Amino acid sequence: MQSKVSSNRYTGMLVRSRISALMLSMFAAMASLYVVGRLWQDAEERVSLIKELDRITGQGHTAVSVDDSLKIIACREQHKKLSALEVELAAAKQEGFVSKHLPENKRISSRRPLVVIGVLTKFGHKNNREAIRKAWMTTGRALKKMEDQKGIIPRFVIGRSSSRGDNLDRSIDSENKQTDDFLILENHVETTEDHSNKTKFFFALAAENWEADFYAKVNDNVYVNIDALGNTLAAYVDKPRVYIGCMRSGEVFSEQNQKWYEPDWWKFGDGKMYFRHASGEMFVISRALAKFISINRSILRTYAHDDVSAGSWFIGADAIHADERKFCCSSWSSGAICSGV
Repeated sequence: MQSKVSSNRYTGMLVRSRISALMLSMFAAMASLYVVGRLWQDAEERVSLIKELDRITGQGHTAVSVDDSLKIIACREQHKKLSALEVELAAAKQEGFVSKHLPENKRISSRRPLVVIGVLTKFGHKNNREAIRKAWMTTGRALKKMEDQKGIIPRFVIGRSSSRGDNLDRSIDSENKQTDDFLILENHVETTEDHSNKTKFFFALAAENWEADFYAKVNDNVYVNIDALGNTLAAYVDKPRVYIGCMRSGEVFSEQNQKWYEPDWWKFGDGKMYFRHASGEMFVISRALAKFISINRSILRTYAHDDVSAGSWFIGADAIHADERKFCCSSWSSGAICSGV
């Protein structure tokens, strides 16, 4: 009896083993078919992609990986999206949706200006301005010709009176109405002590109003050789972050009764010497640095002198400090860009 039970048990185990083997074989066959199908599908996709790439590039039988083909196709899709956005932007401009930060008379033209020159001036300096207009800045049609043909845009830069709307403000508005050559800093109060912030606000506003290659700061007692300036800047157009000027250092004065007193003298160390910076009579910065000032104007520290302040903004930046002796404005010399009056 026991032998019969054992025989039945053995027979059952054999049947189950055969069924399991059969199921395993069926599963393996299905898996093989799936893998073969996937490989065939990938091969077809690979051939299709390469053919499409060959058709686009016209190179024929080019050995390109699927990954590379997919990247190129993805780029094409991004290009299509960009084109669609450009169409939408053009339509928005047609409907009048343009930046409110750009005054109508200062829209960015299709041709990028070479340089915007900010001539920092003051109340009561009309004689200086007239001398500059006659010497190099010109007026009227001649000024417009300089802007259009040479890409040089000069503007007198001034703030507002502490008593808004007084005779000082009205005199500037009247002069600007006749000459149309001012950049008025509406949010800056004109004071002798705050020259550094004035320079900072000029660069910030100029970068917002004009998409130029360079931005120059000049005092209103400096004459500029426009042709020499243009020729010099042309050599730096391919430098995205450049700070150009007559580089110098100098003593930091710590006594309040001294003419060039620096309230933050202690920050410059025991040697009491300023770091290397461009002379304040005239210096130039590239568009990227002007944008940097515009974006960070609220946190950029200013010192007693605007040239030292500008130097401090760029000393920690990845900028080229170009020491151009042509920007030393002490007197006219061969190839000089500027001259002090």
